Amino acid sequence: MNSTAPHRVIVVTGAGTGIGRATARAFAAGGATVVAVGRRPGPLEETADGHPGIRPLIADVTAEGAAEEIVSAAVDTHGRLDVLVNNAGIATGGALGTLDRTVIGPLVETNLVAPVLLTQAALPALEAAGGVVVNVTTTVGQRGWPNNSVYPATKSALETLTRCWAVELAPRGIRVVAVAPGAIETPIADHIGLSPERRAAVRAWQLAHTPLGRVGLPEEVAWAITRLASPEAAFLTGTVLPVDGGALVA
Repeated sequence: MNSTAPHRVIVVTGAGTGIGRATARAFAAGGATVVAVGRRPGPLEETADGHPGIRPLIADVTAEGAAEEIVSAAVDTHGRLDVLVNNAGIATGGALGTLDRTVIGPLVETNLVAPVLLTQAALPALEAAGGVVVNVTTTVGQRGWPNNSVYPATKSALETLTRCWAVELAPRGIRVVAVAPGAIETPIADHIGLSPERRAAVRAWQLAHTPLGRVGLPEEVAWAITRLASPEAAFLTGTVLPVDGGALVA
């Protein structure tokens, strides 16, 4: 970090595992203070272990008042908010004919409503800092995922919000970008509850549709997030960057 630059404060949601953990650590390694948000204390403590710049915050992004609580944790404690990373997400779902409100509701609340409310709550602080919003979506939302349509639909909506907010917030000095991961080595398959056989079949399908022929690493997505949020990317807004081994263009 440039010693003459202001000390940056970052909020990363879903920071207990996977992409969120890697992103929190990458920002902290660059000298930022990171408010790492998640629902479970154990994984958050693991994220922060050995990284003194990371400050765990236990919060459910879908809870009433959570957006204001998270923003206050950054601004009241650390004085500013420079980057908001809307990473928290769930990927449960099913084929048409199996869906009901108990499945659809949490997907929409976590993947779409929570980023809207959190970004809205963060606007004054982001405007004061000339800040950046980074939304984490998925390249699947730009193609198709049979038997799990609601998850990519919520992420496609988040990409639409990225473009709309980029135009809406540019006059206020706030940039809005997104990173769209492809097949990444994260615990998300565990959270979906797939059987080992189904998980293997999904992974085989992903590899067959990824030209680089491998699964990506959370750290590779974190690199993209930190780069898009960096001061050097000051002329980028509305960008949705695939990090998918070429899957989107194959």
